[in-house]
Amino acid sequence: MDKQELKSLLRLSRDKNKKKSKVDVKWVFTIVIVSFTISFLFSFISQKLMPSLNVIFGIIITLIFVGIGILFDIVGVSVTGADESVFHSMSSKKVRGASVAVKFKKNADKVSSFCCDVIGDICGIISGACGTIITTSLYSSFNFNLLFTGLFVAAIIASLTIGGKAIGKSFAVNNSNEILYNFAKFVSYFNNG
Repeated sequence: MDKQELKSLLRLSRDKNKKKSKVDVKWVFTIVIVSFTISFLFSFISQKLMPSLNVIFGIIITLIFVGIGILFDIVGVSVTGADESVFHSMSSKKVRGASVAVKFKKNADKVSSFCCDVIGDICGIISGACGTIITTSLYSSFNFNLLFTGLFVAAIIASLTIGGKAIGKSFAVNNSNEILYNFAKFVSYFNNG
């Protein structure tokens, strides 16, 4: 291959990538609105529930938010690593959820962004807010040192979230087709896919 052919191939590749890299303004606007709405609802629920709960139920609510964040992170990673051809084959055989999985895979960047960034980040923020409420509850109930308790609770929440996502990512990479299929099958019950 001579230099001219190489330059031509590189230019073609660069031009192809430029077309793909256009920002989808409609998607960005939609995701901002959806993020605001979900964040507002989750925050409202946690702010209404958490202060009236005892410490044990507060910890359970926090763990639920951490778990939701980890679960959606797993889905977001698996949709990017799944093999679309498997779902086309399943879809041709009318397997429930396969057509939804194809749609998810075709929009992997958006699905991954929604799952990992929107849901995952919102759950991280809400679990942090729940941690603050747990800290003040521990302080008022047991008169623990406020600074140490706050640091300890925040560190536990962060380590559970990060550790859970690390395990989840490895699991998602190794089982991406199965995870995407099961998630798509679950979603198909709500949209008749």
